[in-house]
Amino acid sequence: MQSSTPAGRAGRPRSAAADTAILAATRAALVDLGWSKLTLGDVATRAGVAKTTLYRRWAGKNELVVDAVAELFDELELPDRGSLAADIEGVVLQFAAILARPEARSGLMAVVAESTRDDALRERIRTSIVERQKRLVLEGRARAQARGELPPENDAAEAARTADLIFDVVAGAVVHRTLVSARAADEEWVRGLTQVLLWGLAGAGGEPSDSGDSGYGGSVDPGGGAGAEAAAPR
Repeated sequence: MQSSTPAGRAGRPRSAAADTAILAATRAALVDLGWSKLTLGDVATRAGVAKTTLYRRWAGKNELVVDAVAELFDELELPDRGSLAADIEGVVLQFAAILARPEARSGLMAVVAESTRDDALRERIRTSIVERQKRLVLEGRARAQARGELPPENDAAEAARTADLIFDVVAGAVVHRTLVSARAADEEWVRGLTQVLLWGLAGAGGEPSDSGDSGYGGSVDPGGGAGAEAAAPR
């Protein structure tokens, strides 16, 4: 798990315990008060620290809330379940479970809404949440390549574009399903999303055959041993 503690300013040493308490208090305040009523003073009281402690660490509310939300997504880990399909399903189910938590829903929706009016906040979201969690795509792709499920990618620029697209497809689909449509990202839905993603990866190298041959010289099985018939998108 990655540390989500933001870079400190010059001064006295940082306290990891204080950071943890502050970020947890921020998420609790978002649930109770909402973005508009949340203040650093309220967060400081909940965390049991002086307000000056917050200002030594964060420039303002925007930065604090983004880091509080980012800490939740640092809990995500890529499971090794034996196949690319099963690995994708595992991490997507984790992501959906985090988004089901009130503090994640409140925090993410608040910062995204505010970022439409604040370019600096949008960049903070990109660097602290999006870029940090792309590690899951890179780890999953490397593991699948080592298994022979995906081919090596020799063009670094194309590999980066593919990683961006995979992240956008998965994150966008899960956020829309859970936060916009307010529907469950259950196992059946996740299997369907995974199959769609794998067929897309297979199609990038040629039309997949009935056997799941991706055209890469390797094999991307959209069923992934996880119940292909049940996984068919509906």
